[in-house]
Amino acid sequence: MSTTIKLKKMKKNNKYTYVHASSTTYQGARTYDVHGIRLPSVTTILAKTKDQAYLTKWKNKVGHEEAERIKNLSSKRGTAMHKFIEKYIQKSGYEDLTEIGVAAKPMAEKIIEIGLTPVSEYYGSEITLYYPGLYAGSTDLVCMHNDMETIVDFKQANRPKKEEWIEDYFLQIAAYAMAHDEVHRSRIRQGVIMIATPDLYYQEFKIQDAELKRWKHKWLARLDEYHEMMREPTINEKELLNEFEKDKT
Repeated sequence: MSTTIKLKKMKKNNKYTYVHASSTTYQGARTYDVHGIRLPSVTTILAKTKDQAYLTKWKNKVGHEEAERIKNLSSKRGTAMHKFIEKYIQKSGYEDLTEIGVAAKPMAEKIIEIGLTPVSEYYGSEITLYYPGLYAGSTDLVCMHNDMETIVDFKQANRPKKEEWIEDYFLQIAAYAMAHDEVHRSRIRQGVIMIATPDLYYQEFKIQDAELKRWKHKWLARLDEYHEMMREPTINEKELLNEFEKDKT
């Protein structure tokens, strides 16, 4: 990373053992193969159940060709930014001298400089999490952030975000926290969304404890909606909600 940034290195804690799962994308839908069972991805579930009205309006405004260009550029820049952060966490050198890489590197450095400062140790970076029989996904970081076990999601954005615009980000965090707690018997207390823009504006959104639980409830509703859309048996949402109402010690 840049020599102007001097940060303490995060230590790796092997408290949790994560699965290695392959993913497949077909016609825009991603699934993960976890122990021989194909599970829909969190991002696919959210995309299938999302209100597309705003996106359609935006595409009509800027034109479909321009919308596709912006989407592809943002995706590539986000992938490059994630790669820089991942390699930093893993203490391995990485350079990307492409135009996209040159733009993404300072964005990654901004997240590292500000966002990762409260992180004392991490359990996993770019890991697969899954809720048995229901869904799976890849999360950016599971760590100790301000002394709380935390799910972290790194995002790039073309402009600063308002909280009401990023509901799906919170739902994604909630889904991963539920999956982690279920499989690893953990107690994830916090989700942190770290956002950087190309002009290096940094934003951070946090959800903790009771608020995180509320987003878990909303995630279960979207998951149930997805299963209904796919004409699969409906999950027993009430039973799951009752489980997560219990305090974990």
